[in-house]
Amino acid sequence: MKIGYARVSTLEQNLDLQRDALEEAGCEKVIVDRVSGAAARRPGLERLRDLLREGDTLVVWRLDRLGRSLRDLIDWAQYLEGQGVGLQSLQESIDTHTPAGKLTFHLFGALAEFERNLIRERTLAGLEAARARGRKGGRRKALNQEKRKIAVDLYREKKMKVKEICELMGISKPTLYGYVREAEKPAEGE
Repeated sequence: MKIGYARVSTLEQNLDLQRDALEEAGCEKVIVDRVSGAAARRPGLERLRDLLREGDTLVVWRLDRLGRSLRDLIDWAQYLEGQGVGLQSLQESIDTHTPAGKLTFHLFGALAEFERNLIRERTLAGLEAARARGRKGGRRKALNQEKRKIAVDLYREKKMKVKEICELMGISKPTLYGYVREAEKPAEGE
């Protein structure tokens, strides 16, 4: 039996393309996850482990729907092979029932991980270059230094409720508490 697996990273994303392709490929069941591929726990994948039997084929639209790292994909391929279950990826034209399909699977997985590592490396280099130029990442402060001090002083005096301080300053509670924590830290060099 062919069992399909479809995954989208967010609730807003649409599964129709994957679902249609899996059904056209002959999948009798399609298991769905609406969670990031990086998530450690994916209920749909756990359900697949219960459903798949020897002789079945797990069908995915693309390999990145199954796993985000080469290690993850290899672990799945080994698990499936150990269970006597094949793996078919529609976009990469991979079918692990064939020796060429097994080789292709490993090559595509290695290239996908290589690409992700390059992107991560470039991102880190860009952030480091920005820091070297004195630029910090993250959001700008909602209040300037003087207004932050006033908000923290009002908080410490306890003459106003936190909600009132936030409304007066136009900030949220977490922002106020962040300013209070920041004010409690010793200045650099102390």
